[in-house]
Amino acid sequence: MIGILLSVVCGITLGIFFEIPFLIEYADPLSELGLCLLLFFIGVDIGFSKDVMSNLKKMSKKVLLLPFIGIIGSLIGGYVASFFPGLPAKECIAVAGGMGWYSFSAIELGQIDPYLGGVALLTNVFRELLAIVFVPLVAKKIGSYESVAMCGATAMDSVLPIINKSNPPRISIIAFYSGLVISVAVPIMLPALIRIFGWQ
Repeated sequence: MIGILLSVVCGITLGIFFEIPFLIEYADPLSELGLCLLLFFIGVDIGFSKDVMSNLKKMSKKVLLLPFIGIIGSLIGGYVASFFPGLPAKECIAVAGGMGWYSFSAIELGQIDPYLGGVALLTNVFRELLAIVFVPLVAKKIGSYESVAMCGATAMDSVLPIINKSNPPRISIIAFYSGLVISVAVPIMLPALIRIFGWQ
């Protein structure tokens, strides 16, 4: 997390105080390359997890709906949030569609508007931070599934140790499954939202 924040601060500093022609000219291609590498390594992680499918077969069918309910809830939450900061509903929904995946959402929405990309980055970073803080409380006071759903895409990686510590052991595979499905869905859903909202 510190590395991410330092990267953002360094990027802002370079943009304000230095004009480096190479970075200005190749910002978009380099961002796309970084995004492709990110997706590649998620695929590698999925490939290494040999037991995921066999464990999923043992789950209740209702549990399989968890990531989709989480996605719908996040998009509705984005719409509701548009009433508070005064941002257009479509921008709030698109930012919420990042589902905690700050790097992807920031790159995708930043190509439309750098300001919107910055909002997406900060919103989804804060979603991850809040999940790390509140997962134990939600798991204890509300429920295990709710503690997984609030994490979005981060349920399969950075927040997984917190989920594992705060819930029964069987919840970890559910969290991995939920984060995996959402991580696969976001690169499809976010560009689709961009087209639906007429940005491309």
